[in-house]
Amino acid sequence: MYNGNIYRVFFCFDEDKIVVLFNGFQKKTQKTPQNEIDKALRIKKEYDGTKQTDKELQ
Repeated sequence: MYNGNIYRVFFCFDEDKIVVLFNGFQKKTQKTPQNEIDKALRIKKEYDGTKQTDKELQ
């Protein structure tokens, strides 16, 4: 909570060491909007693809 507002953040661990932030938004209702979930999943998919590309280049 910050200044009376509540925020929700999507993140994951990368190899149990790094926390990767995918998306965040101000929470206004109890239910997470589907578009925010979809956005976080798109960003995660892009991140995973970038990671895979980096491994292939090594």
